[in-house]
Amino acid sequence: MASFPLLFPTYFHPSSFVLRWLFLFATKSFTFLELHQNQAVTDSPKEHTKKFDVQNSSGDDAPKKITRKFDHLVLGPAAGEGLPNRLQCRGVKALNKTHFSNPSHPSSVGDGIAFVTVFTIYNNSPDALADGKPSNLVTVGNASYSKPERSMAILNVFINFIQVRMPQSNVIILTDPESDFSLHQNRVTVLPIQGEYSRDKLMLQRIRSYITFLDIRLEKLSQEQGRITHFIFSDSDIAVIDDLGQIFEKYQDFHVALTFRNNKDQPLNSGFIAVRGTRDGILKARTFLQKVLEVYSSKYMKASRMLGDQLALFWVIKSDASFDAKRFSKAQAFIKEIGGASVLFLPCATYNWTPPEGAGQFHGMPLDVKVVHFKGSRKRLMLEAWNYFSSSADISDMLCLILKSGRTKYDF
Repeated sequence: MASFPLLFPTYFHPSSFVLRWLFLFATKSFTFLELHQNQAVTDSPKEHTKKFDVQNSSGDDAPKKITRKFDHLVLGPAAGEGLPNRLQCRGVKALNKTHFSNPSHPSSVGDGIAFVTVFTIYNNSPDALADGKPSNLVTVGNASYSKPERSMAILNVFINFIQVRMPQSNVIILTDPESDFSLHQNRVTVLPIQGEYSRDKLMLQRIRSYITFLDIRLEKLSQEQGRITHFIFSDSDIAVIDDLGQIFEKYQDFHVALTFRNNKDQPLNSGFIAVRGTRDGILKARTFLQKVLEVYSSKYMKASRMLGDQLALFWVIKSDASFDAKRFSKAQAFIKEIGGASVLFLPCATYNWTPPEGAGQFHGMPLDVKVVHFKGSRKRLMLEAWNYFSSSADISDMLCLILKSGRTKYDF
């Protein structure tokens, strides 16, 4: 009896022993089957958990928390089942269709749209050279990638989604002049901007690069006449699902647009910032971002590698005495004057949807979703989603695949 101190009391009947073991076995089997019942099969079977995320506590004897990260698609239940205005799926087939504009007919706003992202690649570092070893390669579909190649693949898929859903828009990549990479896609411009692009300072540099870019645009505006170009500053790990030119048409009085969610400490996500391309819009946006940069540099340098920009954004917003943060609890767009700029707040559930929040507070995927953000350990899912869309050409089915993977973390 001493062999099973956690399973049994000091007395038991033999039939009770058998029943308890059968129950334990059935429970474990059900859990395993539930996790893998809808798993998409990759080209070749691999170990399910190639890498582990180990977080150590302060004590030497403290237990280690191990989080599995998968090297293949793992699908589970689709959040939002049975809810109105949410995507409904059977397997990876959509039972209802999302509300999309026709990509062959650009937004009637009449103005141009350009996506701006900051991207650099660390080609010459010792880590980058080590990543080229076969043991450090990852495989998605029929392609294998080192870490630098992985970053380039994500950037290319970012561009691919834009060109499919908003074919009349342009992509501008702000980068370190020393960063060595090339792109061979139409309507894409690489613009080197001097700065500090180290990993520890990249988020801080991103805001500086945005400000420098707006300065360049202001100078060009004085020389150009005619059609205006609006800008969407974004992370490169997003998929544009629908025409975002609608923002500038539907809400015509804003200078800067941000996305929000119901999160007490970090309600704003810096991965999507829209700027109206008029002279007034660019001036107001530049002043606003300059304030964010000042707050970032003075208050949040300890978070310079991650989250500092989002914390600084929120500080600037909440420092306005008339701002009511309770408005973030409802997923409804609103406009508020902040420091002389008219700021449009757009719900993340539609304009910055993420897989983990889709499985949580967003309660599934809204039918009018326009941007999917593969932040954190969902970069593999971004590439897998593009591969699936390329073979099926059905955007709603692809979104079911993404939705059903929302609870899974991947190896990159």
